[in-house]
Amino acid sequence: MRRELTGRHIALIFISGFGIVMAVNFYMAALATKGFGGVVVENSYVASQKFNGWLEKAREQDQLGWTAEVSRSPDGKLQVAVADAPADLKVSAQLRRPLGRPEATDLVLRSLDGSTFTSDVPIPSGRWIARVSMRSANDRWTRESRLD
Repeated sequence: MRRELTGRHIALIFISGFGIVMAVNFYMAALATKGFGGVVVENSYVASQKFNGWLEKAREQDQLGWTAEVSRSPDGKLQVAVADAPADLKVSAQLRRPLGRPEATDLVLRSLDGSTFTSDVPIPSGRWIARVSMRSANDRWTRESRLD
């Protein structure tokens, strides 16, 4: 025996179908906002006006010729191997998580032999983005590297 398909049945089918779609969308949006650690730039228009200046600073920095290889030492400390840089170099680093809960750490690195710098404390395991800054007199060099 067949039941008659009424307007009430059709309305319930549409409401439950859209309800499922909306529930999934809200769930996915909640997951996306929990995984994003913050703002990339405060004001995109202002950032676009500063972009050429940032490119010029990057060119000046590249002309210094300094290089840095960032790694995690066997004992878990942040290690930066520097080449073609002056002897009076000061090195620091900021660590932040690329995804998930916002977490950041500032580190001051000390020289082991003039070309290798290491942090005093081990860094927690997991993925990090290390923003390494080197300074000597009026010169400044900054790069970001991924640590896995």
